[in-house]
Amino acid sequence: MSKRFWMLVAVAVLLGARLSEAIGEDQPLPNLIVVFCDNLGYGDIEPFGSTLHRTPNLTRMAREGRKFTHFYVSAGVCTPSRASIMTGCYAQRVGMHDNPRDGWVLRPVSPYGLHPDEKTIAQVLKAQGYVTGIIGKWHLGDQPVFLPTRQGFDSFFGIPYSDDMTQETGQRMGARMDGHTWPPLPLMEDETVIEAPVDRNLLTRRYSDRALAFIEENQQHPFFLYLAEAMPGSTAAPFASPEFQGSSRNGPWGDSVQELDWSLGRILDKLVELNIDSRTLVIWTSDNGAPGRPDLDDLSRGSNRPLFGRGYTTAEGGFRVPTIMWWPGKIPAGTVCDELATTMDLLPTFAHLAGTQPPQDRIIDGHDIRPLIFAQPAAQTPYDAFYYYAQDQLQAVRSGPWKLFLPLESFSRHPHFRKGQEPEPLLFHVVDDVGSTRNVAREHPDQVRRLTELAEIARADLGDRGRPGAHQRPPGKVDNPEPRLLER
Repeated sequence: MSKRFWMLVAVAVLLGARLSEAIGEDQPLPNLIVVFCDNLGYGDIEPFGSTLHRTPNLTRMAREGRKFTHFYVSAGVCTPSRASIMTGCYAQRVGMHDNPRDGWVLRPVSPYGLHPDEKTIAQVLKAQGYVTGIIGKWHLGDQPVFLPTRQGFDSFFGIPYSDDMTQETGQRMGARMDGHTWPPLPLMEDETVIEAPVDRNLLTRRYSDRALAFIEENQQHPFFLYLAEAMPGSTAAPFASPEFQGSSRNGPWGDSVQELDWSLGRILDKLVELNIDSRTLVIWTSDNGAPGRPDLDDLSRGSNRPLFGRGYTTAEGGFRVPTIMWWPGKIPAGTVCDELATTMDLLPTFAHLAGTQPPQDRIIDGHDIRPLIFAQPAAQTPYDAFYYYAQDQLQAVRSGPWKLFLPLESFSRHPHFRKGQEPEPLLFHVVDDVGSTRNVAREHPDQVRRLTELAEIARADLGDRGRPGAHQRPPGKVDNPEPRLLER
């Protein structure tokens, strides 16, 4: 064999040894905490540029940890985004991107949910001896077979769907699904409704208290805590406890963000107090971008600045989310990762941290990003291509610094095109042109051609508007959803 071959082998062994040293593979299994906010925008916290919201604990987290400036969710809206963090897959892969009854997000008393045959991040970790808990918003099915306690979580304290899916909202919308009206917003303990309606002003505080109790109770063995915050939330006026109401310079939205920051600070302090911070990875991120309109200087529903566009779309502002990772002694403090990574990467990464492999009997779209997390030399994104879907329609693809919006004849919603507009490719260099302001498709026809070819791979694999993908899996479905199960 050639000398070059053996040199490459030596480099691989050396990098593997450095990674093992960085993560301490001979150490006890790490605790894993994911704080997953709802609709928090890229520019809503101080480490990502906010001047309206005071977030000192997130500033501390970034100072002691690592910012990810190109971290993505797989969808600009709740249900499909949450399906991806749980399964390590595009929502189109697991059938959670759209359905004929609910559309792109699950509504109360839905017959649909995450298929029980899918393997969740909680199931992977539970098999390794982890205690698994979810506190907060689930939104992957409200019928018993779909609840988190049936999908790998030992405990659940929270709401089964979005905080705006109240009985009053359903009445205003005339929402009568399959003969069922929406029930009062339920707070659940495992599989039982314990309050209905829940006081949304108190959700962040109650979730925070529960998170501290969970950490205290499980400090002696490895745990996975999925803290899926309800706030800033889907409502036009987010909620906060009385102590935080009126505390910000940005109305209810800012109040709720500042309470989220307070909650995070309590968690970090508790980990230090219990002396388990050195064996705990904490990840802060969001399920999609803020729904506000920063282009109109309306920040009352959040900011995605300096990115273009809003949540619920395939704009950068809808998919790229503020992300910070913290693990004292393991993650180099005060560092920044500019490589592309996604929430789909958490399942395979956590599997490796827990000493196992992600499921081998199915396609997993995410990757092991430990080299990025631990700032290994020359670590690069594992993605050749990343896809932006709006429900069942492929709208854009990113590869390297280039993002191509495909020319579309029709669409339901689009961040750049207007209905009736002549279709054309839009190419943005999303590293140099962070606001997606300059279409350079004519100057770079080679990149347009290359990304168009990558898009065709996605269409064949994951489908595209009426064209089924070759490797899609179905959602779960029950025949007769029961509204009484969501009533107290």
